[in-house]
Amino acid sequence: MAKLTTEERAQKLAPLLSEGGWALVDNRDAINKTFNFADFNQAFAFMTSVALKAEKMDHHPEWFNVYNRVEITLATHDCQGLSERDITLATHIDAAASKLA
Repeated sequence: MAKLTTEERAQKLAPLLSEGGWALVDNRDAINKTFNFADFNQAFAFMTSVALKAEKMDHHPEWFNVYNRVEITLATHDCQGLSERDITLATHIDAAASKLA
């Protein structure tokens, strides 16, 4: 798995950062986003959806959950940075969250 190229970052990553609410992580080639839900059940349903997709992709997020809040960080350990897998999973994550909004 290769890191995103400069062109891929401009075409695929930039929209997630400018419109999707994702942010670059300081001192690391990774992105993160915090999601807030109505309650724990909704947060857990979201996490389950993400977990099933991540398992199919064999690409697992770093995440932290407290009650209705879920913080997710994405990076590809194989390439020590952001890859196409992170873009794909971030897109799925956003879609899963919007279904619960």
